Amino acid sequence: MAENGNGLRQRVEDALDIIRPALQADGGDVELVDVGENGVVKVRLQGACGGCPMATMTLQMGIERTLKQEVPEVTAVESVSPLE
Repeated sequence: MAENGNGLRQRVEDALDIIRPALQADGGDVELVDVGENGVVKVRLQGACGGCPMATMTLQMGIERTLKQEVPEVTAVESVSPLE
């Protein structure tokens, strides 16, 4: 039985909650923008994370890795700018 989009979105939010304390400790955060049917998750890095030179590494090595581990349906994670 296929899972509805809200169930998948909630599982992604729950996985982001695993990552949030580390981001918040450095003055940043992450906002879930969208979970596409193709498994692409769009997030917005906030606070100190938004302008951090290590943001790409944080996105790929931290957020994407954790999301793929916790929610196997996730195929990729993309960052969107604050204005999107």
